[in-house]
Amino acid sequence: MNQNRKDLPVYTGNDLGAVYARRSTTFTLWAPTAASVTLRRYTTGTDTEPGARELDPVPLRRAEQGTWRATVGGDLAGQYYVYELTFADGRTATAVDPYARACGCNGQRGMVLDSAAAEPENWAADRRPARANDPAARSVWEVHVADFSADEHSGIRPEWRGKFLAFTQEDSTLDCEGEHPTCLNYLRQLGVSHVQLQPIFDFATVDESTDGYNWGYDPLNYNLPEGSYATDPYHGEVRVRECRAMVAALHKAGLGVIMDVVYNHTYYADNWMERIVPGYWLRRHPDGRLTNGSGCGCDLASEHPMVRKYLVDSVVYWATAYHIDGFRFDLMALHDVDTMNAIRAALDALPGGKNILMYGEPWQGGSTCMEAGAIPADKNALPQLNGRIGIFCDNTRDTIKGGVFDARAPGYVNGAPGAGYTLLHAVGAYRDGTEGMQPRNSGQIVQYVSAHDNFTLWDKLKAVAGRRTYDIFDGDLLAQNRMCAAICLTCQGLPFWQAGEEFARTKHGDPNTYKGPLAENALDWTRAARMGELVEFYQGLLAIRRTWPELTGLTDPAQPAPLLLAVPGWLIGFVPERSDDAPNRLVVYYNPERTAQWMNLPGGGWRTVCDGRHAQATPFGPVRTGQMELPATSVVILAAVKTE
Repeated sequence: MNQNRKDLPVYTGNDLGAVYARRSTTFTLWAPTAASVTLRRYTTGTDTEPGARELDPVPLRRAEQGTWRATVGGDLAGQYYVYELTFADGRTATAVDPYARACGCNGQRGMVLDSAAAEPENWAADRRPARANDPAARSVWEVHVADFSADEHSGIRPEWRGKFLAFTQEDSTLDCEGEHPTCLNYLRQLGVSHVQLQPIFDFATVDESTDGYNWGYDPLNYNLPEGSYATDPYHGEVRVRECRAMVAALHKAGLGVIMDVVYNHTYYADNWMERIVPGYWLRRHPDGRLTNGSGCGCDLASEHPMVRKYLVDSVVYWATAYHIDGFRFDLMALHDVDTMNAIRAALDALPGGKNILMYGEPWQGGSTCMEAGAIPADKNALPQLNGRIGIFCDNTRDTIKGGVFDARAPGYVNGAPGAGYTLLHAVGAYRDGTEGMQPRNSGQIVQYVSAHDNFTLWDKLKAVAGRRTYDIFDGDLLAQNRMCAAICLTCQGLPFWQAGEEFARTKHGDPNTYKGPLAENALDWTRAARMGELVEFYQGLLAIRRTWPELTGLTDPAQPAPLLLAVPGWLIGFVPERSDDAPNRLVVYYNPERTAQWMNLPGGGWRTVCDGRHAQATPFGPVRTGQMELPATSVVILAAVKTE
């Protein structure tokens, strides 16, 4: 077969999948190389459920632009289905509809969805929170659905722990004691603007009928929620309703919802799409071998027109049907620039769509083989990418606390102050063109120190220090944690952190817990209560950032880069905003040294909003002029005050 499939027609319609109406449902499938297609229908999602039986099959007729179509009369809501295809050479294949909106247990049959009947209460009134629309107020907290509430001390109803519905419980406290907030109750007080959820679409390796765990980077069905997060994985509308209820609850709490999407690869080479159009969906080397740019095999060929259409359609569906506020693209460099820009344009065309976030990992997990002319969406492609498509900045991550691929490698805060050279550029979101990046604006740079991959921040700090006492809260490492947070939240760009950084989350030195155990991955809400002072420090930093939005670099497209100050040694000092009509309002100092350092202050009077241990938007302490002592391993932020 011609692996590029340039001869295949491109379908331009917007009705692929099962389009439901109360009196009939129309099924449309793009399968240009099939000789025949039959719709096979069932009463249940599996053959082991009560009342399981097959209904009359329905042949599809060949239609325009490589599609097959059939309209079936009656109210088909809740019916399950697959497609059976026959090819000219006699081969047959059975596949779930790639555009299926619901499914049965473990995703082996699609389900006809009456979307209106799967809406939670007041869904039509759900709206994106105001803070999510304010670029200068944005910050992202990453969490896995199960990790969020699985802890037995979470105060969440037992039947909701690890489920979508855990996000809907508003008043949870530690062991229901009424004092220390957990889960949604905690998030409302933290001060972030968005929650980024690790993959919530249907993935392959967790048996939804039993307890299991996976991060979800093994996609099976892209357009419907994961059943292990639902209270009932057998009835397809339940997972849809409960996923929507989660989004609505987060919105009500003032939080936007970002979806981690894994469109770069499929879990199986023998996936539904390849069964339907063999040789088209997955990227191949010239000799026909599958590429493995993901490290998991099975790279989706985003540069192929119908693959690009599928990705655009899928993202738009989640944005509209689930009110998703942002998308994080796993291994985004496996996608081509044109596809990413097409997704951005499609989101922009939606009402309020320009406020939907888009960013991703600008790297690959291995080598791939894009067709001639396709440009990978990596760091080098920033000038070609839409200015509202961002990238995770591993340069900042590794500079601050040490590289992720060498456990003992230190960074700026923990023994390698010379890394501050790169940090000088990170402060201004690399808009000076260093580190191989040319962002159009600071919003394209996602500033972070840890994510779900590799060590948690606390475990990395422990590794560099050569300590394995993960449950002992060393004073020097707490200072390093606070310094990491303060650097990340004073650099221009979009700040991001892994859930639990703010209470020294540990996985006891395990850098890769993608398939469990859940006990190691679950957020420890007793730890959050014990580390209240550290949590308050993060809260204070977020409040400072909202009060002085010039820290973000997003208040004015023409905003100048931060003004770097002349400071001794490896210290860094800067004024976030400086122009003739915008006088100094803040000054920021980084001191990575293990001893206190004296600093000459800019002219005028200054009061502290962060002293390396405490942070708050309301200035505290005496008015300082001339000089001040910077504590060891600290970030100090001073606000200008009027002096006589």
